[in-house]
Amino acid sequence: MSRIGKMPVAVPAGVTADWSPPRLAVKGPKGELSRSFPPGVTVEVAGNQILVKRQDDSRENRMRHGMVRSLIKGMVEGVAKGYEIRLEVLGVGYKAEVKGRSLLLYLGFTRPMDFPIPEGISISVDRAMVTITGVDKQKVGEVAAEIRSNKPPEPYKGKGIKYAHETIRRKAGKATVAGGGGKQ
Repeated sequence: MSRIGKMPVAVPAGVTADWSPPRLAVKGPKGELSRSFPPGVTVEVAGNQILVKRQDDSRENRMRHGMVRSLIKGMVEGVAKGYEIRLEVLGVGYKAEVKGRSLLLYLGFTRPMDFPIPEGISISVDRAMVTITGVDKQKVGEVAAEIRSNKPPEPYKGKGIKYAHETIRRKAGKATVAGGGGKQ
């Protein structure tokens, strides 16, 4: 039996879960999420716990057991607390600002890059720090990765967009040879 799959998911106060096969709907103070799950895995909502059980010990159901439990745990945490990812914009003249439902990124190109903010995600900017928040863990991570992909940090000067917790492995620049380097 899956060590992760057999653990119950605790449902905090203020969060409700409703299972109508094959869909689980979770509502909380931050919002609501619903997701369909594959056949072979059943979900039981019992009081303040959610239990995940598999129908048989087939290979597919064993693989899905822990994954379904992890997805449910992410849903419950998202509607209870929400998720947040921070990005840093590093570089001279690099900046970000929110205008309406879009994020403008000034990254050294001739024009600012316009990134439309998806539904269910909120973005705030404080100087060089971009904060992405939402209830869906997957969507928050996806948006952060898309923003970072516009200008990933480069290893020589460290300019670009990086995760706040990320460390950039720096490289030494080109070394000059003393006494010239050409033919004589």
